[in-house]
Amino acid sequence: MSKSGAPPGGRKLTVNVRTAKKRSPASAEWLRRQLNDPYVTAAKQQGWRSRAAFKLLELDDRFQLIHRDAKVLDLGAAPGGWTQVAIRRGAGMVVGVDLLPIDPIPGATLIQGDFNDPNMPERLAAVLGGEADLVLSDMAPNTTGHAATDHLRILALAELAGAFAREVLAPDGSFVAKVFQGGSERAMLEVLKRHFVSVRHAKPPASRKESSELYVVAMGFRG
Repeated sequence: MSKSGAPPGGRKLTVNVRTAKKRSPASAEWLRRQLNDPYVTAAKQQGWRSRAAFKLLELDDRFQLIHRDAKVLDLGAAPGGWTQVAIRRGAGMVVGVDLLPIDPIPGATLIQGDFNDPNMPERLAAVLGGEADLVLSDMAPNTTGHAATDHLRILALAELAGAFAREVLAPDGSFVAKVFQGGSERAMLEVLKRHFVSVRHAKPPASRKESSELYVVAMGFRG
């Protein structure tokens, strides 16, 4: 078991799923992938709300993002896996925001709303008691199946999250956002490089190999 609690590699029996009358081939493939995913199994065993928790655990192991007593904002927090990680890793205050309702998480403040609302930065500052030390965004739009379109849609979300982070971060703070590989994120990266000391790309082991997702990790906010 790794420091992050992620499952080790190794052979395992494969569970096959038949396509039932009420189950489409795509649905059957999703179910097969879930049943055969060691991160899904590990998430259930360890009490994480989603396998995505391991992505942040692995990013934090690599970049040391979550400092003890830090103030953390989790944008698009549902179902709450990343919020759980921030709490268990010792953050002093964690606020999760999502359009969807989130079941309560001990130690976190959860807000149902749109982070793009004009009053949200002020509202979150009041909850946090000041500026954030870390802004997280694992947000992704519903995919269309068209790679170029999906890339542009998630990039737009990441850019919005980045602009929001620059409003609420304390000096030397960090920002993490999901993007898809596609080559058109250069403009976003240039903006981040003007505002952060370090901007890196990372693909944590928990990110499925066939997925085009990457994470942008920006550290050392210049204020």
